Amino acid sequence: MKYKMMCIDMDGTLLGKGRKISEESKIALRKAREKGVQIVITTGRLYNNAAYFSELVGVDSPVIGANGAIIREKRSNEIIYRSSFNEKITKKILELANKYRIVLHFHTVSSIISNSYVSTTVARIVLPGRNHEDFKVNLRTIKGKEKWLKALEKYSDKVTKIIVFSTSAKRMEEFRKEIGKIDEITYFTSGNKSMEINMKEVSKGNAVKILADYYGIKREEVICIGDNENDVSMIEYAGLGIAMGNAIPKLKKIADYVTDTNKNDGVRKAVEKFILREEDI
Repeated sequence: MKYKMMCIDMDGTLLGKGRKISEESKIALRKAREKGVQIVITTGRLYNNAAYFSELVGVDSPVIGANGAIIREKRSNEIIYRSSFNEKITKKILELANKYRIVLHFHTVSSIISNSYVSTTVARIVLPGRNHEDFKVNLRTIKGKEKWLKALEKYSDKVTKIIVFSTSAKRMEEFRKEIGKIDEITYFTSGNKSMEINMKEVSKGNAVKILADYYGIKREEVICIGDNENDVSMIEYAGLGIAMGNAIPKLKKIADYVTDTNKNDGVRKAVEKFILREEDI
């Protein structure tokens, strides 16, 4: 089978030791792109940060961010697909976050808006490429009900994903129960103290299908590779679904193939096996 598109998760997948992309992986992915394969970073991160990593790899393919809520051409900035929240839902989530003393981040294409100075400060320190000229990530903390209402009025239809955190598993569980009553959203939990929220139609699998259709690429010509719960839909969609060696058991069970771990260049090994083949390496 000649594959035409490879969609790659970042955290726990492409990012290896030190949460970096190995030089060997970059070389393999560039070779795959030279063979005509679209190399699509497909992540829960906001678009600009995902695009920064795509730039580090050195490929010109579109990027899927925010768990599939945004698909964008990196060069032309054309938005192929976007799913955003509305003011009614963002207000409800903010209300619940305040009720249970939950930290939240509203993600747009290029910004993170938070209700916590501490969380924003941490993001400034740990978010790589935040000040990249082409893919800058703006960080903003808002305090006070009136300021939040004004911000939500302005930004709600630009928010593609919401992340919430808590130091208390009990408060997070209470928050989750109430969030579960909002029919228009979907969410993934990471442990028992954090959660990622999107609009209901959003998934990586849906985004991969939209992008494949956009390029006229058949399902069986698509490879998807990931490690976690939010990768399930794209692994199920793919012609060839690959789980990382460090993936959750559920993903390994449904995958067509299990590669090595992220710390042992599992992505590179999969690219070499299924795209480059031995004679091209």
